[in-house]
Amino acid sequence: MKTPVLPPRTIERLSEYRRSLLEYLAGGKPYIFSHELAALHHYTPEQVRRDIMLIGYSSFQRKGYDVKKLIRRIAGILDTPRGINVAVVGFGNLGHAITNYFRGKRSKLNIIASFDNDPGKVGKVTLGVVCYPVEQLHEIIREKRISIAVLTVPPEAAREITARLVHAGIRGILNYTSVPLQVPENVFVESYDFITFLEKVAYFVKLSGEME
Repeated sequence: MKTPVLPPRTIERLSEYRRSLLEYLAGGKPYIFSHELAALHHYTPEQVRRDIMLIGYSSFQRKGYDVKKLIRRIAGILDTPRGINVAVVGFGNLGHAITNYFRGKRSKLNIIASFDNDPGKVGKVTLGVVCYPVEQLHEIIREKRISIAVLTVPPEAAREITARLVHAGIRGILNYTSVPLQVPENVFVESYDFITFLEKVAYFVKLSGEME
């Protein structure tokens, strides 16, 4: 079945749903209602049902969605059959933490390499991941068929490294720098700016304080 084109926020919610469904299943609960799944993520039941309908899944069970079947359906949307290889570019504290947190959590997304320009890190194996010099970025990405880069380099190096990643054939970048990246249309970029998100939280804290 051809993968449907879905809105980015729907993809985010499907990923969230799958994490909760896996925990639900591990807890010995084979069925779940839309309102139960919605409550776990502070969405409306209508939103959950719309998202699930968009991936072509429906349930006629009075006891709710079959958790195993729904997990498989979401996996069919989010995962690729052969998996996708990922590299962390910039193996400082953040790069190390991301690798430690994510490694092994998804069988179809594999962090298989890291890159850094620190001689003290190059050549070492951390959490099963070899750290290569940035000079070998193009060679290793091609050799190991890496499609996604997690970018955690200093801001001043972000644009140069991004250009090299694109030239090497990277198709997607998760950008943890504060620098807006310019890439070709066939490269997908998702930026996670910690300061922006923290300021967003601070704004709503400020707002709630003024409303008391």
